[in-house]
Amino acid sequence: MTQGTDIDIVSGAEIEIPLNKLKKSPRNARKTPHSAEAVEALAASIAAKKMLQKPVVEPERDDGGAMTGFWLVTIGEGRRLALELLARRKTIKNSHPVACMIDVEHDPQEISLDENVTRSAMHPADQFEAFRDLHERKGYGAEEIAARFGVSPGLVRQRLRLANLSPRLIDLYRAEDLGLDQLMAFAVTDDRARQEQVYEQLSYNRSPAYIRAALTTAKVAASDRRAQFVGAEAYVEAGGTLTRDLFTDDRGGWLDDVALLDALVMQKLAALAEELRADEGWKWGEAHLDYPTGHGFARVYPHQVERSAEDAAQIEALSAEYDGLVERFADLDELPPDAEARLKEIDTALEAFGEPYAYDVDEIARGGLFVMLGHDGQARIERGFIRPADAAPPPESEEDALGDDGETIYDPPSDELDQDEDDGEGAPLPDRLIAELTAYRTASLRDALAEHPDVAQIALLHALVLATFFPGSGATCLDVRLTSRGLEAEAPQIDDGPAARRIAARHETWARQMPQDAALVWAFVLDLDSDSRASLLAHCVALTADAVRGWRGRALALRHADALAASVGLSMTGDWRADARRYLGRVTKAQIVQAVREAAGSEAAERLAGLRKPELIEAAEPLVLEAGWLPILLRACEASGEPQTAPDLAA
Repeated sequence: MTQGTDIDIVSGAEIEIPLNKLKKSPRNARKTPHSAEAVEALAASIAAKKMLQKPVVEPERDDGGAMTGFWLVTIGEGRRLALELLARRKTIKNSHPVACMIDVEHDPQEISLDENVTRSAMHPADQFEAFRDLHERKGYGAEEIAARFGVSPGLVRQRLRLANLSPRLIDLYRAEDLGLDQLMAFAVTDDRARQEQVYEQLSYNRSPAYIRAALTTAKVAASDRRAQFVGAEAYVEAGGTLTRDLFTDDRGGWLDDVALLDALVMQKLAALAEELRADEGWKWGEAHLDYPTGHGFARVYPHQVERSAEDAAQIEALSAEYDGLVERFADLDELPPDAEARLKEIDTALEAFGEPYAYDVDEIARGGLFVMLGHDGQARIERGFIRPADAAPPPESEEDALGDDGETIYDPPSDELDQDEDDGEGAPLPDRLIAELTAYRTASLRDALAEHPDVAQIALLHALVLATFFPGSGATCLDVRLTSRGLEAEAPQIDDGPAARRIAARHETWARQMPQDAALVWAFVLDLDSDSRASLLAHCVALTADAVRGWRGRALALRHADALAASVGLSMTGDWRADARRYLGRVTKAQIVQAVREAAGSEAAERLAGLRKPELIEAAEPLVLEAGWLPILLRACEASGEPQTAPDLAA
């Protein structure tokens, strides 16, 4: 090779030229500059394998035609830029000799254009398989291959995953019967037989989303509450495998072994149930995936701990001091050190008195607890359940006086039964007369109660409290019945939803304040202030509301439910979301488009209308969620109390 003089400037001759003597030709047909990624890839290739193709050059000449000593790169500008990148990184010198080929015979712009136009790019499938060959034959890992070709390791892993697809699918891709997006969707699993099975089942819907869903239908998403509870690391340590999608945001992928995952969930729940049982002293502890509705157990709640007068006074004083300090410095971003220290001292002193509410020792000895999996992937613990066999016997003071239904039993001594009707003042009254006299008394009581609305309200509240917290006690003379329809059959896991959790918390708050004996409830209700009575009455009445549609014959009841909802300003926005699981995946395409139209406008709806259903659901979900959209059955009624027109689902 020569360095180049006027004597040896011959087309086809090879020449070594120092890198710093090469320039971009002004007649290069490529005007759009090479991307940084492309230059990076060329630099990596040259560093690993040297330059595989020589640049084509011509000498630079001044206005007089004399050579300037520089050479113009007609073909190979990308390689020149890659070499300059290596020089800047000190991998090579600025004067690094570059093997080039001279061409002064052809038009520089034409041959530059020719190189870019007439070449045929490698088919992507050939690249996939070539990467796999390097991986299998030479043992190169993704990082090594990436370094040698100037691409990211993630890209190489994607290519290797695609190369591992069923050869039949690769052939279909080469024949353009499958697109790259579809091919990437099939790569969500390494099971070639399953890939081909899903391909055979494809009909008109061949979307990537549908393919992914079909291939992962028997798996559990990492976002599932069971996966969150166990944790991917623990699942893998137990021998489970994960499916990851290298081509989309898979949110942690999918857990393949559902049976193993369920076993791990129950093991962890059972271990927690046993730990709590042992630590707290309960008779039993059970683990369940969901709340075991229909268990038939009675339930008790913690009661207020009896305090001595001295302890109660100290607690009241400490609490008042705490509230006073908080109020005093409420406007400050940070508490003064002495105030913060005193608050901590008060916290410690109050904690020393123990919890203000606790279960009775006897209740703990007879009762148990459930440990379940909440919707958020956290354990949910419910305590205080009493099995029928462990129920406490009725109090001795009432055992002889009351029957099974709570009514007084008139059981005169046996010697009185043998007396004649006119045996004196001690003889018992005839049952028929007793019933007649008390009937008159009942009529008078009804009349008097109607004249005293405040007492009637208290009596009603007393009856509802007994039905709610002491079912079957028979401790009221009012024939008022309370029923609360279970909603789990219509909406599984509803008891773990926001509204149900708030109801349960409110119920427990009241249950803690209830006396333990049903006979003391009347005095408890009487002792409440008017606001507390109203709040307790609202809680008990609310549990009886039933606005479920599903059968005929409830038109008036449902109309009342709508009016009641309007009266209380019911809003479902925070209690229900129109996501894919609850709504979008269970309605028609037209209904999804209509939801988008109402949530985001007609333009958005028209833009999505042509999508296949899986893509439509995926695109619609964020729009309706962001808008807080609700179907008409869940929307607020008009302020007038008139319900909005809603379809009769039972029709």
